[in-house]
Amino acid sequence: MRVERIARDKVRIFISYDDLEERGIDRDEIWHNGKKVQDLFWDMMETAYMEVGFDIAGPISVEAFTMPTEGVVVIVTRIPSMPGASHDDGEYAEDEEAYFERDHGFSPRSTPTHMVVAFRDFDDLLAACRTLHPYPVHTALYHYDGAYQFVIRGDLRPEQWEEVFSLVAEYGEMSRVTSWVLEEYGKVIFADHAMEQLLQNFPA
Repeated sequence: MRVERIARDKVRIFISYDDLEERGIDRDEIWHNGKKVQDLFWDMMETAYMEVGFDIAGPISVEAFTMPTEGVVVIVTRIPSMPGASHDDGEYAEDEEAYFERDHGFSPRSTPTHMVVAFRDFDDLLAACRTLHPYPVHTALYHYDGAYQFVIRGDLRPEQWEEVFSLVAEYGEMSRVTSWVLEEYGKVIFADHAMEQLLQNFPA
């Protein structure tokens, strides 16, 4: 299990299929609101609090999607009590407690808008770009933490995101950093059109 805080009121949690197997949860069972899934959810929230200080003392939304080989990605967002208010601005209204289900299951309704893939080897990055080229995506490239960090964005259908992940996962791995961290601290190589510029400068 890996937790990333991507905003003040939002965290992203990666759960590998090995994590699920150790808990006796199969891939299809994650979408059912059974006791093992509820226990997993509260373990995730405890980990999020311990590692990044993210607590859920109020209403939240939970969205999840699967990656073919990586596992399950869960996005947890705290919902402000009043429009425009942040989590720290006051108490949550009692009637909003209905939005916070303590027996929370995961819903496969969320579609990712981007992903970050890390490549240690430049040739692997080029190979991934060649397989990714047919997809309508926008890409950026940074260098951070000793790796090439490739940001992929796009308005793709869920099945297309799974295809994209399957392709790039053959050459790289899901990054441990977010695009926001890269924009702030990474060394920019190509801020936009990274895939096109790489393929143009380094043809096969």
